Amino acid sequence: MEQKELPEILTLKQASEVLHCHPNTLRTWEREGLIQCIRFGKRGDRRFPKDEIMRLLEGKISLSK
Repeated sequence: MEQKELPEILTLKQASEVLHCHPNTLRTWEREGLIQCIRFGKRGDRRFPKDEIMRLLEGKISLSK
């Protein structure tokens, strides 16, 4: 998926595909406060804003502690 093709809000699966990581990795990063997500619905499904994913891709978010 190219940057211009990305929707403004990505599902967990879409975000993990773009970042080439396992969905559990994204869950961990969100729990640790390294990336923000939007929670909705009764299950608390995660959605990731495009700008958060782009910041990760551009290296503007440090994943090291």
